[in-house]
Amino acid sequence: MTKKITHQLLIIFLFVQNFLFGWVYPEHRDIALLAVKNLDSKNRELLNNLWAEARKGNEHRLTYDVIEPYQFRDPSHLDFASWPAISADHSCSAKNMLDVVLNSNWILEVADIAAKLKIDLKQYGTKDARITDNALRDADILLQRADPEYATRAGTNNVHFLLSLKEVSVEEIQYGHQCIKEGVELNAIGAYAWFHYSALLKIGKLTTENLSQEERSSLVLSALADEAFALHFLEDVFAAGHVAGTWGNASQRKGTHDYYNKSGLRTSTWEGENIILTGDAYMREEDAIRAALAVKLSLEQFINASEGKTQNLFNQNKIGLFSPDSFNVCKINYMPYRDFDNNYFFLLEKIISQTPIPGLVSGIGELPRFKAELGFFAGIAPSSHGSLISGGFGENQETLGVIGGLEASIRLGLGLDGVLNESGDGLIYLSVGWREDGSSSTGVVEIPGIEKYGSLLSAIPGRSAYSARLRLPFYLIPGDLLILGPILFFTSPNTIANMAVVAANGGLIPWHSGIATSVGRFQFVLGREIGVYLYGRNKARDALFLIGGDYGEAVVSYRSTQLEFPFLEFRPTRSFATNQSSTLLFQFYGGIDFPHNISVLETTGIIEKPKMDNIWFWGLRMTFDWRHYF
Repeated sequence: MTKKITHQLLIIFLFVQNFLFGWVYPEHRDIALLAVKNLDSKNRELLNNLWAEARKGNEHRLTYDVIEPYQFRDPSHLDFASWPAISADHSCSAKNMLDVVLNSNWILEVADIAAKLKIDLKQYGTKDARITDNALRDADILLQRADPEYATRAGTNNVHFLLSLKEVSVEEIQYGHQCIKEGVELNAIGAYAWFHYSALLKIGKLTTENLSQEERSSLVLSALADEAFALHFLEDVFAAGHVAGTWGNASQRKGTHDYYNKSGLRTSTWEGENIILTGDAYMREEDAIRAALAVKLSLEQFINASEGKTQNLFNQNKIGLFSPDSFNVCKINYMPYRDFDNNYFFLLEKIISQTPIPGLVSGIGELPRFKAELGFFAGIAPSSHGSLISGGFGENQETLGVIGGLEASIRLGLGLDGVLNESGDGLIYLSVGWREDGSSSTGVVEIPGIEKYGSLLSAIPGRSAYSARLRLPFYLIPGDLLILGPILFFTSPNTIANMAVVAANGGLIPWHSGIATSVGRFQFVLGREIGVYLYGRNKARDALFLIGGDYGEAVVSYRSTQLEFPFLEFRPTRSFATNQSSTLLFQFYGGIDFPHNISVLETTGIIEKPKMDNIWFWGLRMTFDWRHYF
């Protein structure tokens, strides 16, 4: 069992720790829409003409015009503005993206989900972060189902991020060279430069090669795919969380990414303009305008190349004309070698000058870093609880009562909170501790005057127990990942990885994801956690009075095992420091307490072993959950 759990923890952690995007689908598309709209009339016409050539033979999937500004729910066609949104988040290369656009059916479902998300974000704006988080939660769950590789696709590298600065005295052209240098960490500017270069090389051949109409269409289609894939990363560099930098462990990267995307970041462009940026799901109009300026300039370079205006800049002739670039950004961590023409940097510098200056790496002048609740932790969880019980253990004790107590435990676990967004819950832990219960409010028998004896004649006298709690996410039914994990880990690792991501975000049961409200966060958790309490396991077993039945009056000793199943959580507060978190948590639960190992100590009756009934209960626990992350 330990080996199974270890495998499962590694699968989940390795595949979801870097789930960090810049903009959500409708924001990517809106930036591209704005850039195309802002082209002057001549360039807009030229781009439309290129689109018309690319569309030949693909009319079944591509819109008539290059952009369709008012694309509604349930689209049947995709415009060029949707391509950057599909790139990198829903595909791994320009070639893969074009295949997805033209040949897959699920991408239309993705576009429909994105259209719904845009409506929700426009309706609520960014005024209420809780409502935005809920809308994003719903969209992410649906996107993961439509595109099973949605989360794991982004979990391999930092290609969506700007490369952090090593020193202040760096010019944009130097920074551009650093970003594409062989062996440097894969990054957004490096990916943009790669695919934009491929697009320019291809489209530049349009006026120099003797091509048939079919070849022209194929060439333009491939070049547009390369450019769209490049634009995704150019748009990403305007998301605040991607400017702050990527150094640190997974928890720091995700925490910093999420904080700045939501809270905003003041920075400046390479050309010296002071700007404030936000990030995914929080894009303002000014953010879209800022990013669209750089996208527009990139498209103008692409259009100029289609007219042969840049053919003298590039000397390379060896390039596949009729197929988009197959460089897979999901499978490598470092920039590969490419022989960029020196003249290309003249064009690249113009683009980079409009982008934000990234944050410094660790050291003097670095931006404040934040941590997400992601990674292995140890913690403590003192709690108090109260339960409504169905009666006592005696077969004639059926009067409802209450019982309460205190508990203290230590925990070891893995935090995966907010894998897709802050509404997720991939929390995994095992805790052990000690519990002290008071006496029940019900007496041994319900007769007048017994209350004057206080707890001496309670149906359940005060007792103590060893406690253990296990919490695990599940895909469809509790424990399914423990069973399937070790099997699929070897036979189909991608399948179990995708299942783990879904489980960490609430599973296939939609109401298992967190719901943010003005008073706190609610979440249904039935099946995700179980508590086990072992009573009467110390030196002396528990004892109680039983009165009635064939045994008359008896004093019995016993042990009992209590199973507890939480079903609803409410978290009004939550705080996170550099390496620790604290949470006040209210948990509603139900369960059963069944007695066993019963023996008679004293009796006035004739039955040696009286019967004891199970007790059903409902309760509320208040827990202070403190964790230290490693």
